[in-house]
Amino acid sequence: MKTENDPFPQAQEIAQRVRSGEWRAAEVVQETLRHIHASNGEINAFTGITETRALREAAAVDRKVARGEDPGPLAGVPFAVKNLFDLQGEITLAGSKINQQDAPAATDATAVRRMTEAGAIMLGALNMGEYAYDFTGENIHYGPSRNPHDRLRMTGGSSGGSAAAVAGGMVPIALGSDTNGSIRVPSSLCGIFGLKPTYGRLSRAGAFPFCPSLDHVGPLARSVADLALAYDAMQGTDAADPVCANRPNELVSGLLAEGIGDLNIAVVGGYFAQQATPAAEQALARVAAALQVSEQIEIPGTAQARAAAYLITNAESSNLHLNRLRHHAADYDPDVRDRMLAGTLLPASWSIQAQRFRHWYQAEVLKVFARYDLLLAPATPMSAPAIGQRTMELDGEQMLVRPHLGLYTQPLSFIGLPVVVVPVASTGAMPIGVQIVAAPWQEAKALKVARQLELHGFTSPIPTR
Repeated sequence: MKTENDPFPQAQEIAQRVRSGEWRAAEVVQETLRHIHASNGEINAFTGITETRALREAAAVDRKVARGEDPGPLAGVPFAVKNLFDLQGEITLAGSKINQQDAPAATDATAVRRMTEAGAIMLGALNMGEYAYDFTGENIHYGPSRNPHDRLRMTGGSSGGSAAAVAGGMVPIALGSDTNGSIRVPSSLCGIFGLKPTYGRLSRAGAFPFCPSLDHVGPLARSVADLALAYDAMQGTDAADPVCANRPNELVSGLLAEGIGDLNIAVVGGYFAQQATPAAEQALARVAAALQVSEQIEIPGTAQARAAAYLITNAESSNLHLNRLRHHAADYDPDVRDRMLAGTLLPASWSIQAQRFRHWYQAEVLKVFARYDLLLAPATPMSAPAIGQRTMELDGEQMLVRPHLGLYTQPLSFIGLPVVVVPVASTGAMPIGVQIVAAPWQEAKALKVARQLELHGFTSPIPTR
């Protein structure tokens, strides 16, 4: 099913047409499955397609519409999830070979259940970096996910399959996770919108953990309205996730048309201006100009914040995987295994010091938000590298691709800030993203600004290659 202006119908339009009876959810799902089967061989976004479940859920939505019942705000909207979310009856791979031996999940992850309760239709599980320890979208067990704008280039990771599925029009919404940038990096490289909410805003119950004190879950989409619909559907406290906040839901879908008013916005320089390629610099400048933002600030300690985030990531993830490392070391991606093994050797005092620094850095950033509503920063230092590329040149220095694609995302997830990535596309060039950063629990401000930018032409480009 195609619309006049877009070959890939977006979630908001699908839900409106299904709710009105103009489209049947079963037809939407059948067309979506045809597109997935035709495209996935090249893109490698899906590791599993839940076709039987999708058709069953679509039929249930159609029955509700026929009876005059409310089918939900996401009625008939296809979605898929990074394969670290539990799906009832499916094995939760988390991008690994080791998890293939696990029993199928008994229930859906909370985020998945809330999406389906809102009427969305589960289409399957998506490729990802092994155990989410990745910024590239490359997986040695299941192959790399490929960027729909250029199939020889990376999607970014670790939610690479999620970004590829959305950018390639396979599903209008996908769920991913973000520990150090794993929603924002692939959103940037694939030219779509991505939301990393405030730490604790959305439940992670039923999502395979990577680094619990840094893990977030969130949606990826080709429009801000779709991002907001998914975000709204997943909200709510959850006793099954001990860090899920007991706060009132902040439903934002109805707020996007309000405009942004007189928000005080600044561009973050200093650390965030270093090592950016011209593509990243130009994207940030275009967004700042569209919002008429000229003030630039610096945040002290950001380089150290990234270092501390790495230390905490290594320490927590290696502890989580200690038993697997003892018994299945040969079954890991060697790059992932070696970083986790290194994490087992970190002195406890270093981790304690990193957590102390984390509290200091958070306090420094909150001082900035006492003066500004939002901050703008690049999402990635460059557009998508080639698949298999090991190094990239930043500021005249050769740097490893895999860790350094997250240069600008790690310091922000380190203190749990909500961030929306907005795509910036140039004719004939690969897309790249810009981060809109808000204070804790202020997702609505970032989403409303993202919507204004979307109205100014900052939209998800349709793949042409």
